[in-house]
Amino acid sequence: MTPHHEPSLGTVLREWGRIGCIGFGGPPTHIALLRTLCVQRREWLSDQEFEDAIAACNLLPGPASTQLAIFTAWRVRGRAGALVGGAAFILPGLVVILALAALFLTGSPPAWVRGAGAGAGAAVAAVAVHAGVGLIPAGWRRAASAGRVRWALYVLAGVVSAALFGPWLVLVLLGCGVVELTVNRARRGESSAALFAVPAQSWAAAVAGAGVFASVAWVALKVGMLSYGGGFVIIPLMQDDAVNTYHWMSAGEFLNAVALGQVTPGPVVQTVAVVGYAAAGLTGGILASLVAFAPSFVFILFGAKHFNRLRGNPNVRAFLDGAGPAAVGAILGSAIPLALSLTQWWQYAVLAGAGILLFVLRRGVVTTILAAACAGSVLALAGALLPS
Repeated sequence: MTPHHEPSLGTVLREWGRIGCIGFGGPPTHIALLRTLCVQRREWLSDQEFEDAIAACNLLPGPASTQLAIFTAWRVRGRAGALVGGAAFILPGLVVILALAALFLTGSPPAWVRGAGAGAGAAVAAVAVHAGVGLIPAGWRRAASAGRVRWALYVLAGVVSAALFGPWLVLVLLGCGVVELTVNRARRGESSAALFAVPAQSWAAAVAGAGVFASVAWVALKVGMLSYGGGFVIIPLMQDDAVNTYHWMSAGEFLNAVALGQVTPGPVVQTVAVVGYAAAGLTGGILASLVAFAPSFVFILFGAKHFNRLRGNPNVRAFLDGAGPAAVGAILGSAIPLALSLTQWWQYAVLAGAGILLFVLRRGVVTTILAAACAGSVLALAGALLPS
């Protein structure tokens, strides 16, 4: 599908910047907002193209929702669009989180800030289900009658893997793609050997010299390259480096950094900017963010054109017909650990309220997240216990 008209870079800057400003709630929110923009409101992408994009970005190392933002901007406006849209998506949250780091890093965030984070975090499980449910009808319609049982099994595999094996989710997505590809080739009477080759872009970085900036760059590179499964994977990774290995932060200060990451818009990976700030001030924070997001831009700028060209290849199409439903299931499955991570009774009440807002009252994702954050702030000021 080709966009009805090519948007200007100013349009990309405005639309992706808007999502960067209001994208509270992490990947489920970003997926929902990008889908609303690109598929429903502007019709730049079809449902199938958007699902393919989710599957492709989930197979890449690094923050998937950031790569999805870069990829969709590339899809509608080329490399210039990818650079402008990706930067517009990342920068608002980076500015906010560095400002909050400067204010709160050495102390404890006020109760209303922690309450807002706990409230918004409580709603994210409902947002994840909402994002996944929104992708199901189009995928079900595209699945051939004979393949709908496999489609459902791929979705189920994605749910289970996201709920139980987050760091290994990519292997399940690959496995579902290979299974569907094998079935498709067997139906056509083709050999299953040497299925297909997709051009891959490698990313290598060497940390040269010594000093804190090299260490910050190394930590940020690991965050940017290894964040499979979302924020719950990169948080312990960052904590071990920042607290135990380099001693840039105490355990309490790292918890403050995580709290700041929860109440700011944009990708969860932004938390690495607070780690960089703790290590080397504002320069360290900016360096950490640049290094963490650089691989995502490289993968899309140099790899997306190959993916787009190969979409018509029956082998690639079959692979994505398996990986796509698994990616949808992974979005749904991510709601399980998100809900299980809640520790206070009132967070479950906020989660229930978010579900009502999204599914019964049909309110938007942003409205729901902001309402949950406000509820958390009010409860915190009223003396409700906050997550430790």
